[in-house]
Amino acid sequence: MIQLRLGPDDLARIRFALSPLEELVHSVPVLTGSGQHMVHRPWRAKALSAVAGIDLRVLADLTRGPRFVADFLAVPPEAMTGRFGDELDALATTPADDVVRSLEELRTGQGLPESLRPLHEHPERELSRLVATMTLYWRAAIEPVWPRLRSLGDADVAHRARQLTSGGLDRVFADLHPEVTYASGVLNIDKPHHNAVRAASGAGLLLVPCVFAWPRLLVLHNAPQQPTLTYSPRGIGQLWSARDDARSQPLAELMGRSRAALLVHLDLPVSTTQLAAYVGVSSAAVSQHLAVLRRCGLVTSHRSGRWMLHQRTALATELLQPAEEPKSR
Repeated sequence: MIQLRLGPDDLARIRFALSPLEELVHSVPVLTGSGQHMVHRPWRAKALSAVAGIDLRVLADLTRGPRFVADFLAVPPEAMTGRFGDELDALATTPADDVVRSLEELRTGQGLPESLRPLHEHPERELSRLVATMTLYWRAAIEPVWPRLRSLGDADVAHRARQLTSGGLDRVFADLHPEVTYASGVLNIDKPHHNAVRAASGAGLLLVPCVFAWPRLLVLHNAPQQPTLTYSPRGIGQLWSARDDARSQPLAELMGRSRAALLVHLDLPVSTTQLAAYVGVSSAAVSQHLAVLRRCGLVTSHRSGRWMLHQRTALATELLQPAEEPKSR
């Protein structure tokens, strides 16, 4: 059991954040086969070919521990939505002692894996190599899907905010994860192989929805870091699901194949670049189609950071539903 004791100041400092670095770190066991990946199989199939030629041995061994992920890999983000470059810069400046201490925690009585010994012995030198590897991995495997990951995280945070407004913290924690229970300022996390108690002492609590954490709940409780729970956002089951192109066929006859195909892919907010890749047309053509769909009330668009994200409206979703067959008299 891990127990987090939250005082009045901590309850006032509960916040949410999205972290591209957390997504990267927790995607590695999925990719290398050392973690659950049934839900993420479509992503994994594409990512395996995309990362071919990148040596992931060190990164894989840092993230595949039976009980821990090295703490220094994912420092709690400061902003609501972290920038990958900023998070990676913070990681690159991790003090050598912190790196060594994190590696010591990964020991399972059999010593460190051979691949991690250089990082343990020469943390200053090897940390820069690790950062370079993570940059390559981000560009190949995570950055192409980050807008979709972010959209799912944004939707989950909005849902939790509504829960907080309507039912308080009891409601927020009630369905966050089966391992979490909350009562009277004490957060209990059911982890059979862990035994820890921490009073947050004004540090608050950070909640981070992370797609690649599924189905686990990940806990950062070591001082001086802010206590952090990394959990799976709602809706993961549909994140990589194959689109049913048959649904768009009748609509394609009305408005054209490309516009109908765009609507099929807009169940979650998606960027223009992603849509172009999905549908197989240029970004300029996608922008023109989206402008028409917006004027027709079938698409909404909003800016999220440097991304312009688009999503179909309820009317568009209704148009994609199969028409009922007329009843015979």
